[in-house]
Amino acid sequence: MADNVYVSNTINLAKYMKLEQKGKVLAEYIWIDGTNGLRNKTKTLNKKPESVDDLPEWNFDGSSTEQAPGDNSDVYIRPVALYPDPIRLGDNVLVMCETWDPDGTPNKSNFRHDAARLMEANAQHQIWFGLEQEYTLLGPDGWPYGWPKGGFPAPQGPYYCGVGTGRVFCRDIVEAHHKACMYAGIEISGTNAEVMPGQWEYQVGPCEGIALGDQLWVSRWLLHRIGEEFGAKVSFQPKPVPGDWNGAGLHTNVSSKEMREEGGMKHIEAAMKKLEGRHVDHMKVYGEGNEARMTGGHETSSIDKFSWGVANRGSSVRIPRQCAKDGKGYFEDRRPASNGDPYSITGIIVETMYGAISPSEK
Repeated sequence: MADNVYVSNTINLAKYMKLEQKGKVLAEYIWIDGTNGLRNKTKTLNKKPESVDDLPEWNFDGSSTEQAPGDNSDVYIRPVALYPDPIRLGDNVLVMCETWDPDGTPNKSNFRHDAARLMEANAQHQIWFGLEQEYTLLGPDGWPYGWPKGGFPAPQGPYYCGVGTGRVFCRDIVEAHHKACMYAGIEISGTNAEVMPGQWEYQVGPCEGIALGDQLWVSRWLLHRIGEEFGAKVSFQPKPVPGDWNGAGLHTNVSSKEMREEGGMKHIEAAMKKLEGRHVDHMKVYGEGNEARMTGGHETSSIDKFSWGVANRGSSVRIPRQCAKDGKGYFEDRRPASNGDPYSITGIIVETMYGAISPSEK
């Protein structure tokens, strides 16, 4: 126990984790609450589930998660994705869920439902996504790891993709998270230290359709869960420290079948025009507090104006130089904040590029 923060006693815990489960399985049900945060609870199953169809629907007290009133508090959680559990190992599983109200409609916090319908309606475009999740690791006092207490480190410069004491902090958490994601079957494609000390990034994807949102949410849950064991807090705030420090984003890479084929650049340019026309709508769902990050400085564009360019990290959307050279590929939407909901982000991008689906299609 340090600074009133409990850190898991892994030596004592280990002997209990080795105990036989007598053929039963622990399933960790994970869902998104009414504040864009994560919740979870554990269910004992009589056998290993082979798919989400083997998992029962469950429920929770929505009045405690800002998802329902106290006089009608039951909210149902329906399994939508299943992953091996890197914490408990064995046949135990992690279960990503959607939230549903008793009347059979999606809960107000269930942004996955509409996003999944959009992905399904546009499956012929084979839309791939890759998300770059930036985050900041904080100590028990809420100050970034590696920063002097009540003070500031040396200016930014040596920390990005850095190595060595004084430049990199909490690599053990990052390594643990990377391996845990791999074990769980998350398509984690890389990690790196970011520009601000104590800040990191990992990338998930490419994944097709709704799978990206499911995997990113589970990867976030794993990061929080692993942070518990090290006594670290994980912040997804887009501007965790005011001043001359980089913010944190959720850069979103997008590629359709048409964009990846010869002549794909014309489809990318067509997407730019559509994104420009709905810039305000996108910013509404690209994360809370994003205005503090998107100032036009620190490798961001202005929140008030849409722009795009080749290899320009100061634009709203960046076209990689290699894609421009090849005349095909993908684009990177740099506007989303680190705390943005991946279902909402990928959903509105598909809607903007290919149109909304009618109520009858939902």
